Amino acid sequence: MQINVIVGEIANFAAYAFAPAILVTPLGALSIIISAVLAHIILREKLHTFGILGCALCVVGSTTIVLHAPQERAIESVAEVWQLATEPAFLFYAAVVIIAVLILIFHYIPEYGQTHILFYIGVCSLVGSLSVMSVKALGIALKLTLSGMNQLVYPQTWFFTLVVMVCVITQMNYLNKALDTFNTAVVSPIYYVMFTSFTILASVIMFKDWDRQNPTQIVTEMCGFVTILSGTFLLHKTKDMADSSTPSSLRLSKHTDEEDGFGQEGIPLRRQDSLRT
Repeated sequence: MQINVIVGEIANFAAYAFAPAILVTPLGALSIIISAVLAHIILREKLHTFGILGCALCVVGSTTIVLHAPQERAIESVAEVWQLATEPAFLFYAAVVIIAVLILIFHYIPEYGQTHILFYIGVCSLVGSLSVMSVKALGIALKLTLSGMNQLVYPQTWFFTLVVMVCVITQMNYLNKALDTFNTAVVSPIYYVMFTSFTILASVIMFKDWDRQNPTQIVTEMCGFVTILSGTFLLHKTKDMADSSTPSSLRLSKHTDEEDGFGQEGIPLRRQDSLRT
């Protein structure tokens, strides 16, 4: 299983080097379809009718985005990526993201993080948009290096590497906290929507993806994106509908109003609190 995850991440990394983020990121919804289908085939989990509809919506939305996605920008060196990253518009976006993340981490999360899911997911999504831009820059550098144009001699390559490491560690830390605190069925669709939205925004600002498209193509892409979102929410909303023995309350946030802090099966709902300092 770990090997499959590693291979998948390597493939995802390579995709950012060869295709615009506005195309690669929304297509992550296909992993949800594959998971649902494999669970139906291998684990014998029943796929509800609305779940099938959700899969169909994801496929239609993904196809729409693929057919109307912008062409990848031709980049000859990592210095060109650095020039794009240091333009005023993206610097302003990065500054806003960093300030917002610091405010969330040091002010809102300590007080409201255990009860409001958007604070954890907000940090993951905002930092994730910067990590994707850095991953794309690093991927381009490695692609050019393998093609014979060594980009490892540029300090920008190592700066992007450092940014990737910091962003990924921060992103995974707060995503794990969100998953420890709230139900996965709630975290996954919200995280997908916010992460994809901020990543598309960052890509549009930095790589100017929409400058090479007409309004019709842009609107069509957004319609495809909304279609994918609809399918994703429908899949997560109906994933447990076939299991009539599972009460719906178990699919809500792990926080309840029970005074003893234990769920219906006697499992501590806030087991992570004992591990925190």
